[in-house]
Amino acid sequence: MKYTAIVDYGVGNLKSVANAMAYVGQQTLVTGDAGELERADAIILPGVGAFPDAAEKLREMGLDKVLLAQTGRKPILGICLGMQLLFDRGEEGKCCEGLGLVSGSVERIQTGFKLPHIGWNSLSFQNDSPLFLGLDDGTYVYFVHSYCGHARREEDVTARTQYGPSILAAVSHNGVYGCQFHPEKSGDAGLQILKNFGELNR
Repeated sequence: MKYTAIVDYGVGNLKSVANAMAYVGQQTLVTGDAGELERADAIILPGVGAFPDAAEKLREMGLDKVLLAQTGRKPILGICLGMQLLFDRGEEGKCCEGLGLVSGSVERIQTGFKLPHIGWNSLSFQNDSPLFLGLDDGTYVYFVHSYCGHARREEDVTARTQYGPSILAAVSHNGVYGCQFHPEKSGDAGLQILKNFGELNR
């Protein structure tokens, strides 16, 4: 049976992601086991908290190497902090290496608005992504973050939002996808995104 592995590395909203995937008919397994990630048909990397702590936990468990090895073999989706970890480096507290699956960096949002950025914002789509099939430009999704990605290649950016300045909201490169927002908390639109991701491994 096909399944999506949700990476358990001590950081993340695992149950909400698993419940949302189940709602759209996708089999999942929450696991921190390298073998299970290798056997999975797709991988979701969630994350809540600080970039350096999360990156360190991934490396302590050896899961960074597993994710790198699985890139290009199966779809991978990073959510919120999980998306930020896809980049080359993060600058939250201290400069720290990420997974390097998307070229660029993660930096504090430069805005006159209150941080963290919490709430519903609309997406502006660019560079077609299969994650957004069936969704209209201007779709609202739910964000919680103070840092955001800066992609070196604009062709990797698939959605932006506005919070004062334009902020990167989603990326895609070589079968790796990232959502800065929380699809599992974004109502029907978020469920459609997770369903679309689940369809990639069929």
